[in-house]
Amino acid sequence: MTKLIIEIFKENESIDTRTIPANEKRGELKLYSQVAYAHLGGKFPVETSIGLEEGQPAYIAGKYELHQSSFQVGNYDRLEFSRKIVLVPLGKDF
Repeated sequence: MTKLIIEIFKENESIDTRTIPANEKRGELKLYSQVAYAHLGGKFPVETSIGLEEGQPAYIAGKYELHQSSFQVGNYDRLEFSRKIVLVPLGKDF
């Protein structure tokens, strides 16, 4: 069975913070993410971004797979990613 592998490199063990200014309908928003690489079957992994919760530590360098809570059934009974992506170290039971 082939798995979707997400890899974090040492140089990407940091959190990127994006601030969205307040407007008349809401206050300032802060979005947290971390650079990761998805192995999609090609010669090279593809850069992507994993959203993080406020206060959540960055993932350390290593290979991960997606926890089952990272998926949900959406409109029209189609499988989709949940808003919160959870990574589990590759080979670790979840």
